[in-house]
This record gives sequence, C-alpha cells and structure tokens, in this order.
Amino acid sequence: MPTKSKILDGKKSSESIISDVEQEIISLLNDDMNPPKLGVVLVGNNPASESYVRNKIRACKKAGIEHILIKLDETISENELLIEIDKLNKSDIDGFIVQLPLPSHIDMQNIINSIDPSKDVDGFHPINFGKTALGLPSMKPATPYGILKLIKMNKIETKGKHVVVVGRSNIVGKPLSIMLGNDFSIGRATVTSCDINTPKNLLLSELKRADIIIIAVGRPGFLTGDMVKEGVIVIDVGINKVDGKIIGDVEFDSVYEKCSLITPVPGGVGPMTISALVINTLNSWKSKYKIKTKRYEKGNL
Repeated sequence: MPTKSKILDGKKSSESIISDVEQEIISLLNDDMNPPKLGVVLVGNNPASESYVRNKIRACKKAGIEHILIKLDETISENELLIEIDKLNKSDIDGFIVQLPLPSHIDMQNIINSIDPSKDVDGFHPINFGKTALGLPSMKPATPYGILKLIKMNKIETKGKHVVVVGRSNIVGKPLSIMLGNDFSIGRATVTSCDINTPKNLLLSELKRADIIIIAVGRPGFLTGDMVKEGVIVIDVGINKVDGKIIGDVEFDSVYEKCSLITPVPGGVGPMTISALVINTLNSWKSKYKIKTKRYEKGNL
C-alpha cells in the first residue's frame, strides 16, 4: 500500500497555489480594475479535451479568474480558427488557450504562432519558449512550469543533481530540460535529455545514474523498477488510457518499491499544469495593469 510520505501530491500543491492566487487577486483588485479573465477555445467534441477544459475552468473559478468558453465545430477551417484567435488577440481578455489536440486538418504550429505571446498562457509560442530558455520573464510553458513548482514546493534539491528527462516534445521535454539547467530558483541541475530513440543501453545507463527522472513519452508502463536506482525521485508526465483506466508512463508498483518520491497518475503533474496556467493568467493580468510584485517573476518561479 503506497504511503503518503512517498507520494508527490500534485493535487494538494496545486490547491495551495490556486488559493495563493485567489488571495493575491483579492488584495490587488480595486474598483478601477476588471478581474482576470481567461479564454478557452475548444474545437470539436474530444471527451478528454472536454474533461481537461472543465478542470481548467474549475480551477479558474476557485482562483477568482473569470472565463469565456468558445466551442467550435470540428469541421472549422484553419483560416476560420485563425480569425477567432485574432479576435481574442485584440480583445481585453488577459490570456487564452487553444485546447490541444486539434483536428488533423489544422496545423497546430500555425495556430500557436498566431497567438499574441502576451496572452499565450499555455506558454507555447516560440517567443515565450525563447525567453524561457534565456531565463527572461515570460509565459513559461505550463507543464514544465508546474513540474518545477511541484519540485520547489516539496523542497527537492536540483542544484548539482543528475536529472534525466525522457521525452523531447516542444511542449514538455525540451523546455523542461532547459529550465532545469537554467538559473532559476529551481534549476542548476546536470540534465540529460533522452527519448524513446535513445539506444537502449545508453538510456538504461543514464536512468540508473539519475537522481531525478522525469518521463513524458506517452508509453504506458515504459519505466520499470529494474531501470532505476534506489532512492530515485520519479515524476511521471504520461497520461495513457488502458482498459478504461488512466495510467502513466511509469510501471508504478515496481518503481515505487525503489524510489524515494513519485508522482501518482492521475493526481500528480496534471493539477500542477493547471495551476501554472492560473499563474500565467495572473501574471498577464498584472502586466496589463502594470502591477509589479516579486511573486512568480524572474528567478522566483
């Protein structure tokens, strides 16, 4: 039976962040200001996407952030979607997301590139990626940002530690590897970036030496107990549906026996991604009103 002392509880950490954001909004809001507002664009009727959107909206409500949901038909053309995004770019909304994945006839990167970087609260735009890589204030990519917040809130040391990131996606693996090696309040790690194409012997060698493993490859049960050393910290970004159950990229039972800390799936990284989205929306709102506070800014994560 898993013990609480070994579990990195993303849900608990996320609730703490959302409560902090709510209190900050209450303390800053006055009669001359509108509360923060998030836009959510949902294309089609993907059940998983609809569930994610509901969770994001629920978190925004708890944080005191207003929202607008824009539901569009699956058959919408790429040009029509770009028109909707342009409207949001020009609106007084503080930030918005386009829920992924998109229908196959729409080029995801074209959509991401069309979002105003100052309203890109998912942190996917190339300008935000570049600023994050340089350690500059930016909309940080939501999942990597959430993972770093989870690490910080649980007082996990990264400075000088050997971190292996398995997965090189533009949304998770690449920015996360950069951020962990950067000069943030959480960072300064020695980072090895791998993926499923890394030769098996090399991958095993790196994994067995890792102090912290973060895996995001979309392969259920990919990481097993015989691939890690005693005392390792494991953060599982994977979300896979198998036989009606949601499981991660980690074979939980065998890895749990050897690790010192591990994230559950669900209840680990997912809630932290949402809390990072909430932080980005808060920062966009503060920027609009030229509010300067130290919390959640450069070097402070």
